[in-house]
Amino acid sequence: QVQLVESGGGLVQPGGSLRLSCAASGSIFSSFAMAWYRQAPGKQRELVASITRGGSTNYADSVKGRFTISRDNAKNTVYLQMNSLKPEDTAVYYCNKARAQPYDVWGQGTRVTVSS
Repeated sequence: QVQLVESGGGLVQPGGSLRLSCAASGSIFSSFAMAWYRQAPGKQRELVASITRGGSTNYADSVKGRFTISRDNAKNTVYLQMNSLKPEDTAVYYCNKARAQPYDVWGQGTRVTVSS
C-alpha cells in the first residue's frame, strides 16, 4: 500500500528557510525517482524538484538555486530544503514519485506560507 506523509511546513517570513520531509512507503521509494510538487491557491499542482534513485536532481526554474532536494534511501525519506523563501512559494507541498498523475495516491501535503 502506498503511503506518503509530508511534514515540516509552516509560516515563515520572506527570506527565511524551511526543511520539508516526506516519509514514503518502501514500494514506491525503492522503485521510482521521487519528486516534490506544490499547489498554490487557485493554481494547478506543479513540479518543484525531482531526484532519481541515484541522486541526480532537477529543479523548476522558479526554485533553482534556492531549493535542494535530497533523499535518504535507508529511511525511505525525501527532503526539500527551501532557502530564500518568497511569498510566491506559498503553497501546499506534496511529495510523490516523479511523473505522478492525479489518479495516483497522494498524501495530505504540508502547507507553506511565506508572509511578513
